[in-house]
Amino acid sequence: MLRLGLLLLSILATTSVASRDSRPDYDVPAIQATALPGEARETLSLIKRGGPFPFRKDGSVFGNYERRLPVRSRGYYREYTVPTPGARDRGARRIVAGLGGTGDVRYSGEYYFTDDHYFSFRKILE
Repeated sequence: MLRLGLLLLSILATTSVASRDSRPDYDVPAIQATALPGEARETLSLIKRGGPFPFRKDGSVFGNYERRLPVRSRGYYREYTVPTPGARDRGARRIVAGLGGTGDVRYSGEYYFTDDHYFSFRKILE
């Protein structure tokens, strides 16, 4: 009986970790780059040029703690501020860039936009 209980616990733990850690890209809705606000298109351009960025925190590691993006190792994602007209602070809009196969956000082609401070994301299609 104890062995059966341990086996079931092992299966449940493996299943929940596997489903949580392998969230595919297709779960993230998409948006065409041309449909982004102008400020987001400019931020995307700055990312691809390597800066300079207007905010000190731009380029810092995005932790993906809520796991709304595909799960990757720590340091894989970087965040960049998308200015919000009229905001007195950084606002809620960001582009999160993944390192992709290139290891460099400038060339990875893996970009996500959020306009609600990481509550939801849309994968940017170029």
